[in-house]
Amino acid sequence: MAKLRKHHSSTPCLRVGPSEVHGLGAFATRALPAFALLGIYEGRRYSQQEIAAKVRDGQLTYLFTLSNRETIDGAKGGNGTRHLNHACDPNCEADEEYDDAGQLLLKFQTIAPVNAGDELFIDYCLTADDGPPASDYPCRCGSPNCRGTMLADLG
Repeated sequence: MAKLRKHHSSTPCLRVGPSEVHGLGAFATRALPAFALLGIYEGRRYSQQEIAAKVRDGQLTYLFTLSNRETIDGAKGGNGTRHLNHACDPNCEADEEYDDAGQLLLKFQTIAPVNAGDELFIDYCLTADDGPPASDYPCRCGSPNCRGTMLADLG
């Protein structure tokens, strides 16, 4: 049964604004050291069965699947962390952790120092069950090490 968390986590270390990479992005509000907490990914939670039954229309989504197979939809009750764009050379990462109540949380933190105003990125490491070509998931990060796709590098 899906639940919507009643309290949103605070995200004072990031602001949302236009991104040169894609749509809206998340930007550091101040200089941050490596391993600085950016916030917890918030949104409506779906079971594996509920998410499988949803109709996808090719629109922008904010879905993040956890290791316990729950999916968080950041578009429904989410916060600014949903705007972290993909980059093949990210400056942030997602890390799972259980809270005191036993709920699996998804936290975002920097993995390198960032300057105030820098856009914050994670590597989406997407997987596609139906085997579409990587070109269906183009990457626009512009990194010298860009894979050209947001799909996980399985090689």
